This record gives sequence, C-alpha cells and structure tokens, in this order.
Amino acid sequence: MRNWLRYATMAALAFATQPSAAASGIALEWSDLPDPSAQVFEDPFRDLSAEQMDDLQFAVRLRVRLQQNAGSAEERAKWQELLNETETALAQDQIDVDWMLNQREAVIQRRTVAGTAGNPLHDGQTITLDGFAIPAPPDADGHPVAYLVPEPGMCSHRPPPPPNQMIRVLLNGDWAPTYYHEPVRLTGVLSIAPTEEQMVVVDGLMPMRATFLLEVDQVYPLASPEENLEWNQTLMDRIRAADHRKTGGLGSVD
Repeated sequence: MRNWLRYATMAALAFATQPSAAASGIALEWSDLPDPSAQVFEDPFRDLSAEQMDDLQFAVRLRVRLQQNAGSAEERAKWQELLNETETALAQDQIDVDWMLNQREAVIQRRTVAGTAGNPLHDGQTITLDGFAIPAPPDADGHPVAYLVPEPGMCSHRPPPPPNQMIRVLLNGDWAPTYYHEPVRLTGVLSIAPTEEQMVVVDGLMPMRATFLLEVDQVYPLASPEENLEWNQTLMDRIRAADHRKTGGLGSVD
C-alpha cells in the first residue's frame, strides 16, 4: 500500500513540476473516455436491492426446475410453493418477474454499449493519461505494443476493465513496460479503434478488448528503477505464493 501511495504522490508532483507534459497533450482522466451519451439508460436491475436480486434469481432457478420436469412430485410441489412465495414477495415490492425477464436482452445491449462506446470528443486528440502498462506481443509488422489500464491487477489477478477503459498502445520504441502494471504517464494521439486480441498474462489466456488506440509520442515513468524492481519482486512473490497455495507446496505436477 505504501508503494501505491508513493506512486500517487509522485504523479501529483510530476504534474506540478512537468508542465510540458500537460502542454503536449490534453490531460485526461479515465472517466473522460466513455461516451457520456451512452452512460444514461434504463436499467431496472440496477434499482434492485441485493435481497430483491437474490429473490429474482431464485425465482428463475425454480421456474427452470419446474419447466424441466425434474424431481419427484413432492419436490415439485415444494418448488412451486417456494416460487409462489418468492413471486408474491417481489410483487409486493412492485417487481413483475415476467416483465423483468423480458428486459434482460435490452439491458445487456445497453450495458454493452455503455462499456464499449468511446467519447468522440477525444477521437484524434493528443492526450496525456496516467495508468498501468501491461507488456504485450508486438503487432504483426513488429511494432511494439502494450496495454494501458486504470488500476493495477486488471487482466491478471482481476478481470479486465470494460473496453472503453482499456487502451491498446503503439509504442515509439523509446520505452516498453518491463513488468505487468508498471505505472506510467503516456502522451500521444488517441483514436477510437476497437481491437480484440487474445494474450497470455499472469493467470493465463485473456481476451484484451480495447476501444481505443494510443500512438505514443512521450513516456513519463511514474516510478524509479528501484521502485520498479521492488514492485516487480513483490508481484513475483505474490505469484509464487498463489502457486504454492494451489499446489499445496508440491509445485507443478507433470
């Protein structure tokens, strides 16, 4: 935790002491990247409490069991009783199970658009953005590539972010990340250019879906070489510890 506080302090100092970085590109936050017009939409599931969501999912499971004609007559009678009780409780909260289920596909589509649509305001702009870089295989033409994500751990020990919170980075050859989630500030031309690549990261094969492409002009590492080494060693220790837990200390089994 101390390391991340130190990185945050360094980033703040960098903005204060390196005005040329802001001058060379519009300083953006990750929250600036999604298309604002796609973020406001009707989502009745979003308004459910945790208990109501549990009840809705329970009702769906009971319906599936009954439709499959599974179980004994006694079990089916019990499932039907539970279904009636659950749907009655939901109805008392003004929740219509059939209507909610009919909304699923539309809500999935709206959520997909919200998570993939890029802000057209920044398409083609020269921007500056802080993030955590992930090494990636080069393009087919040999051009060096990385990915930039807003938080450490994404795409390795944590799920990847939505596509409009991931950037495929074309590096200029002056710098490349030496380990996963290296903190860095990048300046370059940002484009809305959706890509999807399969890439091996810490936990295995991962789909890397990025709405944006950044052609890098300038790089500002946000950690010293000593801190890079310290963080890299800490990450490797964590990976080894996780492997130890999975194998019970026996190592890999061929």
